[in-house]
Amino acid sequence: MTKVIHTDNAPAAIGPYVQAVDLGNMLLTSGQIPVNPKTGEVPADIVAQARQSLENVKAIVEQAGLQVANIVKTTVFVKDLNDFAAVNAEYERFFKENNHPSFPARSCVEVARLPKDVGIEIEAIAVKA
Repeated sequence: MTKVIHTDNAPAAIGPYVQAVDLGNMLLTSGQIPVNPKTGEVPADIVAQARQSLENVKAIVEQAGLQVANIVKTTVFVKDLNDFAAVNAEYERFFKENNHPSFPARSCVEVARLPKDVGIEIEAIAVKA
């Protein structure tokens, strides 16, 4: 049975979707844009945007009773692929800080536009051990 996951520690959905669904042994998050859930603000630079998106993913994963270490796959959408190196550096920092045993599998694609005209959106798949 599918369970809807919601936390106030990540931005509310801005459309007809949920933050995540728990399939029992697998969690699928919706894409997380870099909106601070407390203030509604979006950081100006791409590094801070990457961190906020990752923190939003983390909040959802933890609400489901999992940890960052349970993330097995991410998809990263960036508005400008020239930001790839900066995003990679922050992504690496985040997963190391959160004791991920390696790094998740990942896809990274450039897109024409993202909601609220942000520079990045990240979605994740996590599995229960």
